[in-house]
Amino acid sequence: MSVIYILLAISIIVAVVFFIAFIIAVKKGQYDDSYTPSVRMLFEDEIVKENSNKTILTKKD
Repeated sequence: MSVIYILLAISIIVAVVFFIAFIIAVKKGQYDDSYTPSVRMLFEDEIVKENSNKTILTKKD
């Protein structure tokens, strides 16, 4: 029966260590979006056109 207590304590310690590692990884930006920047360059022309239209409209006023 004492083995169960030891294994339970070890498993809780391991779970806490993994949780702390996860929190540190999130704070350092490990899980930030890495897909969007690679796709954004494909649609960059549309963004530039929209921005240039807005600046032209504001310059006329």
